[in-house]
Amino acid sequence: MGKFNKAGGREMPELNTSSLPDLVFAFLFFIMMVTTMREVTLKVVFRAPQATELQKLEKKSLVTFLYVGEPTVEFRAKMGSETRLQLNDQFAEISEIQDYIAQEKSSMKEEDAPFMTVSIKADRETRMGVISDVKQALREAYALKISYSAQTRVN
Repeated sequence: MGKFNKAGGREMPELNTSSLPDLVFAFLFFIMMVTTMREVTLKVVFRAPQATELQKLEKKSLVTFLYVGEPTVEFRAKMGSETRLQLNDQFAEISEIQDYIAQEKSSMKEEDAPFMTVSIKADRETRMGVISDVKQALREAYALKISYSAQTRVN
């Protein structure tokens, strides 16, 4: 029988870190691909109304959002507490909708422009007169596909 020598002499080999930068880069690339950034900072209060018959929008890239509601607390001193319209990151008037829709259509591919959908994200407390004015401005801008954002009603 052989005799085993347990007294030191053998050391643990060093860990090979030559592939570590490749792994870190692949992980960083993965995170960058799956992360989405919020496109618009909301400046109006938006509490979605409840509905029973909802459908998801197919192509999110063809959707343009209009936000309607009272300004948030930080903007109430400057803008007041009446209902306001937000286009992208700016407060706007209803008369500016036509220019906004024209700009959004021009930024799309020419073949996708007829399929553009305007989604109105209005607060549940917004008066219907404001929504009617927005819809009329959208008609004048030839934005005829309109959807309303809502959440599922829970019974």
